[in-house]
Amino acid sequence: SIDASCTFSNTALFYSKADLRSFSIDYEKNCFRKDGKPFQYISGSIHYSRIPREYWKDRLLKMYMTGLNAIQVYVPWNFHESIQGVVNFGGDRDLEYFLNLANQTGLLVILRPGPYICAEWEMGGLPAWLLQKPNIILRSADTEYLQAVSDWLGVLLTKMRPWLYQNGGNIISVQVENEYGSYFACDFNYMRHLHTLFRLFLGEDVVLFTTDGNTDKEMSYTNISTAFLRQRRFEPKGPLVNSEFYTGWLDHWGDKHASVDTQKVCKILDEMLSLGASVNMYMFEGGTNFGYWNGADHDTRFRSVVTSYDYNAPLSEAGDPTDKLFAIRDVIKNFRDIPAGPMPPATPKLAYGFVTLYKVGNISSLLDTLSPQGPVRSLYPLTFEEIKQYYGFMLYRTTLPRNVPEPTPLISPLNGIHDRAYVSVNGVYQGLMERDTGLVMNVTGCQGDQLDILVENMGRGILGNLILGNDVLTDWSIYPLDIDTAVASGWSHFAPMSEIGDGPMIYSGTMKPTGLAWDTFVKLSGWTKGQVWVNGVNLGRYWPQRGPQQTLYVPGPVLSATQPNNITVLELERAPTHGRVLLMDRPQLDSAGQQA
Repeated sequence: SIDASCTFSNTALFYSKADLRSFSIDYEKNCFRKDGKPFQYISGSIHYSRIPREYWKDRLLKMYMTGLNAIQVYVPWNFHESIQGVVNFGGDRDLEYFLNLANQTGLLVILRPGPYICAEWEMGGLPAWLLQKPNIILRSADTEYLQAVSDWLGVLLTKMRPWLYQNGGNIISVQVENEYGSYFACDFNYMRHLHTLFRLFLGEDVVLFTTDGNTDKEMSYTNISTAFLRQRRFEPKGPLVNSEFYTGWLDHWGDKHASVDTQKVCKILDEMLSLGASVNMYMFEGGTNFGYWNGADHDTRFRSVVTSYDYNAPLSEAGDPTDKLFAIRDVIKNFRDIPAGPMPPATPKLAYGFVTLYKVGNISSLLDTLSPQGPVRSLYPLTFEEIKQYYGFMLYRTTLPRNVPEPTPLISPLNGIHDRAYVSVNGVYQGLMERDTGLVMNVTGCQGDQLDILVENMGRGILGNLILGNDVLTDWSIYPLDIDTAVASGWSHFAPMSEIGDGPMIYSGTMKPTGLAWDTFVKLSGWTKGQVWVNGVNLGRYWPQRGPQQTLYVPGPVLSATQPNNITVLELERAPTHGRVLLMDRPQLDSAGQQA
């Protein structure tokens, strides 16, 4: 697929600081100029938010050794400001440290600070707390939205200004918003406001640009010259740019594992570079949607993105050079000198073997630990945002209003389950409801029986009333669950696996230290759907029955070489009687069993 309509907002040729340090557009010669000389970038996308900080340098060096002279980077707003007004740039969120590593490695940066970045990241990078304003129109000139955006960009872009190339840093260009032409609002006042903010905080010299794609039908590899003609419709002069040349593709739960042919990628890359175009390969390393950070697409239906963001990219999810990388390097050799020296090797992997987990308890029995602040009481269900629970899980509890001896439909009439709900009566699992596909299920019970609905937020919680038969259910106790903190604190009680049951349960076990802390991949054969933590680090969601992903990536820095390693699993539907997980030395991203 080719994104050929990359338009630039600059309308003048910039030279600054006596051309000693400048990056600009030459509209007469249809090229970029770096320090006054024609410049073509060969770039790759890498997302620091999807890669452990300990591996940033390794991945950047591999990209540099492939022959890239630039990288393209998203900045997810919600990764840095999950709670309104609390901004975090430490640890895995240390963007300036990442930029400095890239600079030391010899890589320029194309920055994509949004505020919206991409549907494949949770809520497109926008913080969920924006939705506490019930009528807010995101990505528009809505007053409350603009105020939040202005506050955030005031913090972020002020940090970024010293990193601009003309100021001695390595950021050569900055993208405003992302693929906004595909958004229903198409609000010119919003884009003008963003343009004003970017100029205010970054100055007049920085190259700003937008990126827009075409329809799937038009995004073909057939004729590159024809594809770039689409860019020329919007930008008659200036450099040819493909800011998202897809080296692979993402996976959704239930898809086949995506794959894009290496020869096809290399052929098109060669053609674009031969035309003098600047190209960014999306992705060069995809990484992982750890924790709850996966996004979702919604075209004809809701489709959630899997935990792995491997993307069939030149560097694998674990950062290993692939055959595709070496083939791409051979193409780049024809256009610029490749750095001397060997490609850094793959990080070492280890098959640690089986680990047996033991039942800690079901969600109801652990509520004091998982929700120490207790419930919020409400006549009708409240959304995650209304309770300021922006990610993860909440338990909605009420009682049956009357006797229901015969199976009676529990209904979400307005497709209000976002996105899966696990239903129990008096602690006995009844089944699940699911967005778009499972809006009705039957329950039985007696008046006063406890009805528990655990909602998994792969979207946004319960958005409407639930009806039992003809009764609207009321008088809810809503428990925000802080499972991550509870997991990090450890468990004091275990039950034998013989007590295994259906419905949401937590299991935990330890892996003995081996003297090594190498990358590994956890496979959950026989498990159904849930979340995995290793030493308190949330690795993300597993769903082997839906597929295609069968293993979760465990980065070596998460493990201890000398201390027991804790593995905790929240199984939402049913665990296998054997209670084991397998730690392998290779990933399996395909349901068919072929190993990636």
